[in-house]
Amino acid sequence: MIVVEDVHKHFGGFHAVDGANLAIEPGTITGLIGPNGAGKTTLFNVIAGVLKPTSGRVTMAGEDITGLPPHTLFHKGLLRTFQIAHEFASMTVRENLMMVPGDQSGESLWKTWLHRGRIAQEERALARKADEVLEFLTIDHLADEKARNLSGGQKKLLELGRTMMVDARIVFLDEVGAGVNRTLLRTIGDAILSLNRDRGYTFVVIEHDMDFIDRLCDPVICMAEGKVLAEGTLDEIKSDERVIEAYLGTGLKNKEKETAG
Repeated sequence: MIVVEDVHKHFGGFHAVDGANLAIEPGTITGLIGPNGAGKTTLFNVIAGVLKPTSGRVTMAGEDITGLPPHTLFHKGLLRTFQIAHEFASMTVRENLMMVPGDQSGESLWKTWLHRGRIAQEERALARKADEVLEFLTIDHLADEKARNLSGGQKKLLELGRTMMVDARIVFLDEVGAGVNRTLLRTIGDAILSLNRDRGYTFVVIEHDMDFIDRLCDPVICMAEGKVLAEGTLDEIKSDERVIEAYLGTGLKNKEKETAG
């Protein structure tokens, strides 16, 4: 689905991504872990078109997508979420989802004058789909709530819901568990597993919660200092001396204790 070949991203003299190579297979939920500053989010931004790489290549299903802007990748089915959820605060939860699909008739001033019936029909269909998504995510009771009033975990569910309003092929989730309580994190995990199993979504997940990674992800890729250190199952990653050293000698077992505590 995605192949990253010798990708570099430099900010002046700082090499945030330094020759990263990896492949994401279709139908997988791949975990991307590593210490803070490892280059994980920067690599996400390069793949998703938020940043252009200094050098290297990214392909999607064999097509070179290096440096394509996010809106172009969106239409190809590549979507990403952010560490801090980006919602339209003054709109309802339902309206936030209805905004996602592109090329809506109501976006054209000309069509708003001549095709009001078509626009109304499209909006009813979008509202129905949004309600189905919210029911799937178990937050349908919040459909008419202003998005600004949602908790952090509910906003993460809303972001996941946006990917369901279009034909997503691969979704990059950046620290979906950050600031989310354990109950909502389980709900998010259930939704990701269901989308992967039943709808064929491919996911790549940046996360520090090793229990969450263990439940969802295979394979797991570890980055450090802008490079890919190791890839395998979580158990294989946790026993890799290079990975243990990358976590400042504490190892992932202590990292898990910190997360649990």
